[in-house]
Amino acid sequence: MFAAWLHNLDPFIFRIGDFGPRWYGLSYVLSGLAVWWLYRWLSQRGYTPLKPLEVADFITFAGFLGVLLGGRLGWILIYGSKEPHEHWYWMFEVWKGGMASHGGILGLVIFTWFYARKRHVSWTGIGDSLCVVAPVGLFLVRCANFINGELYGKPTNSSLAVQFPGELYDDPEKAAQLGVPLPDFADKSSVDSWYSAVGRLIEEGRNSPEISAGFKEHLTPRHPSQLYEAFLEGVLLFTILWILRTRFRMKRGILTGLFFILYALFRIIGETFRVPDGMIMGLSTGQFYSLFMFAIGSAFIWNSDDNDYEKADEAKPPPTA
Repeated sequence: MFAAWLHNLDPFIFRIGDFGPRWYGLSYVLSGLAVWWLYRWLSQRGYTPLKPLEVADFITFAGFLGVLLGGRLGWILIYGSKEPHEHWYWMFEVWKGGMASHGGILGLVIFTWFYARKRHVSWTGIGDSLCVVAPVGLFLVRCANFINGELYGKPTNSSLAVQFPGELYDDPEKAAQLGVPLPDFADKSSVDSWYSAVGRLIEEGRNSPEISAGFKEHLTPRHPSQLYEAFLEGVLLFTILWILRTRFRMKRGILTGLFFILYALFRIIGETFRVPDGMIMGLSTGQFYSLFMFAIGSAFIWNSDDNDYEKADEAKPPPTA
């Protein structure tokens, strides 16, 4: 018999009381730095119309206006609007989390379109290289999902199985077996107190062998689906697109199209191992919205530039008068 690993990672890097920086937030910071460095490397070698000195501003605005704003709006529309909320301003409570990768990707598409028009550069010219380096951010955020113990997988007998204490939030009966009495589900304050009690139990379990033993006995071994998606949407997608970008000359728009198609394919595969956030027409919410990305990717490939371009010419500064 295998022994599943009990997830006991702390989402905080360090704490000062009940506050402190989180690994999830750090993943976005590291993503921005890694994407900037890689995109600048591509710029220095003429793989994008942007000059190296323009890359920092481009990535900064892409991160804030594309990823963060798009990701937040995507979560509000796809996931958040389906949940009950305590306050009318729930959509602004960013400290509670809530980002959707589909929204972030769409936000980048919209941002780069406006940016390209304003700067009079090729939309797909800057977008192709951005799509190549974007999987680095997807990888880091999925790793942060694993550290948080969220978006966990379906039950499994695999030797890779992990037991996630966050499962208790979704299974009050199992939490009751571990000493957290069932709440009065008709009383909101009772439910809020129950959630707080479960949270305290999970935190105490990181340092208590007795509580950890109870977790090991009652929690379900599950797929570490966050790591599966980190590999598929991050490592594998980046490797494919990087090789295509740096080893082959391709029409503008093809790499962007391939990003959409491959991301959708890998997301659908990864979500077969993950507990769905919701179901639409027999598919998980993530799988359902990924289907539209096949169409978007095909459109980019269909409308790719008819003429290949020389990288060196793209990297040259405009002629002076």
